[in-house]
Amino acid sequence: MKLVIVESPTKAKTISKFLGKKYSVKSSYGHMRDLPTKKMGIDIENNFAPEYEIPLKARARVSELKKIAQKAEEVILATDEDREGEAIAWHLAEALGLNKKDVSKRIVFHEITQKAIEKALENPRSIDLNLVDAQQARRVLDRLVGYELSPFLWKKIRRGLSAGRVQSVALRLIAEKEREIQNFKPDEYWALGTKLKSQKAEEFEAKLSKENGKAIGKLGIKNKEQAEKIVNFLEKATYEIGVIVKKEVQKNPLPPYTTSTLQQDAISKLGYSAKQTMMIAQQLYEGITLGKEGSVGLITYMRTDSVNLSIESLVSAKKIIDQKFGKDYSLESPRFFKIKSKGAQEAHEAIRPSNPRKEPEEVKEYLDPKQYRLYKLIWQRMVASQMTPALMNSVTCDIVVSQKTAKENYTLRAIGSTIKFDGYLKIYGDKLPVTENLLPEMKEKDPLDLLQILSEQKFTQPPARYSEATLVKVLEEYGIGRPSTYAPTISTIIERKYVSKDENKRLFPEEIGFLVSDLLVEHFANIVDYKFTAKMEEDLDEIAEGKKEWVPIIREFYEPFHKNLLAKTKTIKKEDFQEKLEKSCPECGGDLIVKFGRFGKFIACSNYPNCHYTEKTEAEKKEDSENSGEVCEKCGAPMVVKRGKFGTFLGCSKYPECKNIKKIEKKTGIQCPKCGKGEIVERKSKRGRLFFGCNTYPACDFAMWNKPTGNKCPKCNSLMAFAAKGKEKCSNKECKYET
Repeated sequence: MKLVIVESPTKAKTISKFLGKKYSVKSSYGHMRDLPTKKMGIDIENNFAPEYEIPLKARARVSELKKIAQKAEEVILATDEDREGEAIAWHLAEALGLNKKDVSKRIVFHEITQKAIEKALENPRSIDLNLVDAQQARRVLDRLVGYELSPFLWKKIRRGLSAGRVQSVALRLIAEKEREIQNFKPDEYWALGTKLKSQKAEEFEAKLSKENGKAIGKLGIKNKEQAEKIVNFLEKATYEIGVIVKKEVQKNPLPPYTTSTLQQDAISKLGYSAKQTMMIAQQLYEGITLGKEGSVGLITYMRTDSVNLSIESLVSAKKIIDQKFGKDYSLESPRFFKIKSKGAQEAHEAIRPSNPRKEPEEVKEYLDPKQYRLYKLIWQRMVASQMTPALMNSVTCDIVVSQKTAKENYTLRAIGSTIKFDGYLKIYGDKLPVTENLLPEMKEKDPLDLLQILSEQKFTQPPARYSEATLVKVLEEYGIGRPSTYAPTISTIIERKYVSKDENKRLFPEEIGFLVSDLLVEHFANIVDYKFTAKMEEDLDEIAEGKKEWVPIIREFYEPFHKNLLAKTKTIKKEDFQEKLEKSCPECGGDLIVKFGRFGKFIACSNYPNCHYTEKTEAEKKEDSENSGEVCEKCGAPMVVKRGKFGTFLGCSKYPECKNIKKIEKKTGIQCPKCGKGEIVERKSKRGRLFFGCNTYPACDFAMWNKPTGNKCPKCNSLMAFAAKGKEKCSNKECKYET
């Protein structure tokens, strides 16, 4: 019997389907060895040697796999093909004692299909120690930064804070963007245009373009006086078609997805987070049960920065395009792409369907809605990349505006386009417009009638905050982090409460985030320096390629970092981050200061721990005094908003005489369809996931994950819920009705 070991049970289930009785496929359930959790675990004096241990939760699994491995005629390590997967394979070999017996083999594959598994088994290799060293170097580097810099933040600001090599750069980007927004000063400008009518009575719009032949920029008309002067001219002017330029524009499809571009599209088009995107992609990669067919891996490996496609997938895509859309939509020879990101692994493959012949609608019944939408996104992008370009008819029409007695003249410009041939856009169905500002048929010198002058005062807008998608994009552009690090990096800074999301799901720094970022920028410049962090990624890539040794790279970073940290520990004081108030402690007479706590700012005595006096800040007191509009059912006094350990709540204004409290409910105004008495309100699960349920719980246990719209499903009469892109879907999973 041959033993195959993979990371996850789902992956094991899918692979075992392709192998006969001679193979036993088992899961390691992730890493079986890691650095200790309660100490640094790095022997700095001994060339930064990591002190690995088997976590308590993995010990039983290690024992079980050891017993099976000892009886196996061969042990095959089939973990993922990236650095993390290579490191897991190496740790497995070490933990199970496989190296000593020399019975282990390493296989890699980009997709979990029978052909890929069989090919991998025919071409085993040894563990790539260069990849292991690169992962180990990253782990050691991040542990050194985290374990030395985090306690520094605890001592100087407050406990529970953390710093990380990539997360701190991401935080800096968000903080700098917010400062840019705060310092932004809007400029006034006026947008002028007209609504015109052709000789055939067809209406269209044209925007002001030139004054006396000179282009007017976006901010060219700066105030109302300038705008009114032009409006007066336009009211009395004549309009005539000037130069018309018609041209055919070719629009090419985008390359298939990399990890970064998949995250960006899933965030912007589907509303998923980076973390959620990777979790769903992992499910699609490891295997979905497709009825009698069993567990099938639907996509290729989801951590990649390559846009390459295999010859087999290119052939498969061409057949699909020929059959589904016709030969006019397929290419004579495949289209190849080149990646622009730094350090991309060109030998790998892009994210694509494992079997492009499995169309999204064919597998939809076996997927949950989120899996289906992500699979469809990946399938469409890959197939579209091998379709013919779309051809657009673009028309640019200049309109001459003049007066007989006036020296000046103005030019208006109208731009329109139509799709001559939809090409790859065909795969996206009716989601794309067929025309954009369609212009009537016109010829030069034709007169036009003025219907309306369009004049609007505007102001320049501040730069937009980063969304998760745009943050991933800028991290990739700087060369900071790698495909596997984007999602956990963003999750970390959100979980640490350094960063929050606004109503548009864009990222902004909390006060503590600003403080940590400013401290790191001022005193630990290298940690948050964009170029320095990108150079470190390049060094890790060179370690993976066998061009550099990992220990000298770590030493070159660590020695100046550690020396600077020791110096800053002595010179930076905790008081530097505490605001001193001009009032005394009512209990001991000491100075009162503003401190950062786990739940935000608070006022405390500077004589702590000898004096434990605390009080709320003025902002919190103001919040607490806000009248909620509700009356206490126990004593009749107004209920006010209060802040506690678990967030805001309603409390009686007569506290401590009356201690009545009440949850703050975010109401939807929709009656519970189950009991007919309660109202659907916003709630959170124990894991912090948002859902909607009846406010009479536990009397009524009605619940749904998506926010209800108030409409009823025409099929089953259940509540309809909001879905992506303004759509609605039935809250009844069995119904699956969508608008």
